[in-house]
Amino acid sequence: MLEVEEVRAVGKRIRTMAGLATFPVGVSLLAGGGTPGIARLEGTRYCQALMWARHGESVLLDALGLACPAAARAFGFRPLPEKLASGEGLVSFGIVGDPAVGRAMFHRMPVIEAGTVRTLQLSPLERAERIPDVVVVEDEVERLMWIALAGLNAEEGRRIESSTAILQAACVDSTVVPFLEDRMNLSYGCYGCRDATDMAPGEAVLGFPLRMLLSIERELSRLGQKAMPASRAKRAYESLKAQAEARASQGDCAHRLDG
Repeated sequence: MLEVEEVRAVGKRIRTMAGLATFPVGVSLLAGGGTPGIARLEGTRYCQALMWARHGESVLLDALGLACPAAARAFGFRPLPEKLASGEGLVSFGIVGDPAVGRAMFHRMPVIEAGTVRTLQLSPLERAERIPDVVVVEDEVERLMWIALAGLNAEEGRRIESSTAILQAACVDSTVVPFLEDRMNLSYGCYGCRDATDMAPGEAVLGFPLRMLLSIERELSRLGQKAMPASRAKRAYESLKAQAEARASQGDCAHRLDG
């Protein structure tokens, strides 16, 4: 059984080894009220709470404070409003052109049983106040790739199956799916989190259950010894570019790679 101090130390090492720009976030899905003294958010979307946590804050979010109705349904806080459930809401946002597509997206959405979770507690992993259920990482895709590869190694080479509707990337894809299905899940982001947070165009998000934390740290450490620095050095590309420049200097400009 992991202790909080160990979770914090591992979180810091993962951030350092992967070169993450912000903190991995530990998310606890609690039947109770959360750790005393932590700020309880109001009128906030889950993806925004995740944003505050990845930038260093510990926050609490409950049914009263959660502003996004789709996320509220995902966490079992309250039913989905009819306009969303019908698919018409997604049509009005321009996300889908046919309400039937929107209905299907919500009908197939993984959700936590109503009444199971009362409070969501989000903290930078290396500042965790309690043992989280899920770890969520939002960063540049290349950095997430190494964490995903570490997870694949930890899971004995089983291919990573990404489940997403390009909707609810933070709440469903990176939190609810890992929590319910006990596996890593990757998402491209979505309309909502890209509109409501500072998620950059080249960033994405993944989540994994706590049980994978130590093995991901171990595999990241191994990858950092050879594969990661070799890939980032781009030696094969530099060699190809040098060859193209040599051909160009001889009058053949067909293979220039200088952009």
